[in-house]
Amino acid sequence: MATKPYRTLDAKPNAESLIKPGELVDVIEVTPLTLNDRRVYNMLLEHAWDAIDKPVTHVISKATLRGSHNSNDRVGESIERLMSAVVRVNVIWDGEPAVERVQLLGGNIETVRNDGLIEYEIPARLRKIITNSTVFARLQREVMFALTSKYALTLYEIVQKRGNMRWKSSETFTVEELRGVLGVPKGKLTSWGNLNSRAIKPAVDEVNALSDFMVEIQPKKTGRKVTHAELKWWKKDGEGEAAAGRALQFSSVGRMAKGAGAVEDIVEPSAPAVIKPRPAWLDRHGMPLATETYETAKLRFPGFDIYFVEGEWRTWMAGKEPARDLDRAYLAFFKSYAEENPL
Repeated sequence: MATKPYRTLDAKPNAESLIKPGELVDVIEVTPLTLNDRRVYNMLLEHAWDAIDKPVTHVISKATLRGSHNSNDRVGESIERLMSAVVRVNVIWDGEPAVERVQLLGGNIETVRNDGLIEYEIPARLRKIITNSTVFARLQREVMFALTSKYALTLYEIVQKRGNMRWKSSETFTVEELRGVLGVPKGKLTSWGNLNSRAIKPAVDEVNALSDFMVEIQPKKTGRKVTHAELKWWKKDGEGEAAAGRALQFSSVGRMAKGAGAVEDIVEPSAPAVIKPRPAWLDRHGMPLATETYETAKLRFPGFDIYFVEGEWRTWMAGKEPARDLDRAYLAFFKSYAEENPL
């Protein structure tokens, strides 16, 4: 007698982790999303999980989606991008592989109060995909919020979906397929060198440091051109998992400072960390920008997605010496970006 496949809906979130259907991990973003958008969407899925396959509305507080950010503007803009986002999902239709195009989020209502609520719907076609799903990623909430780039979060989700496969520990993508699943916007990072240095390598470094898997992405050439990339993953041993746990004990500031060589001799969390003195300006590296900075960006560069550009800036900044003034550095990058990418 055939064994009935385990359904994604049978998996349950817990205090440390949430569930994301595998079909929503390997999506191709027709509309580019930001790091914050992906986090918000994961929280919307988690909050709706108990009735996610039913034609009902779900209610969540804006404070839950806002997290440590002090403005609801970012939440509202993420909701609007998710409503307009169309993704391509690989599905089986009448026994044959097919591509289904769906919206990520349906209609919603947001109360005006800062401490108010958002009522939202999961689109009918997406509910059907989730109902039929048998593969999922279990995402550790702490890791999801610790990762500092969209590409790192996307790679983390990709590996969490595949990590527990018994007979598979690698997968080969064409370069275009890899760009697609990572969510690289069209026309950006078009060469392998740029894609690798600005998206892949920083993402691999973060996932290796913070998750319970090790990841490697190796280029494959056809002739003299890189045409494919092989993704490999393997479970960390006990020592590796302990190191990832220690890394999560520190803020993103501490992790970045350590990566830059400014923090040394970090010991077990039960004992105080020994930290060398470092410049005061380093303390804001990787921290949220001031609300006034976003308002300035909106006024100076009307029509641009200020949070998408922020993601591009943070990706570009990865591995470089931290700026003395992050807000000014962001606005300077935005100016160059707007000149190079006119609307």
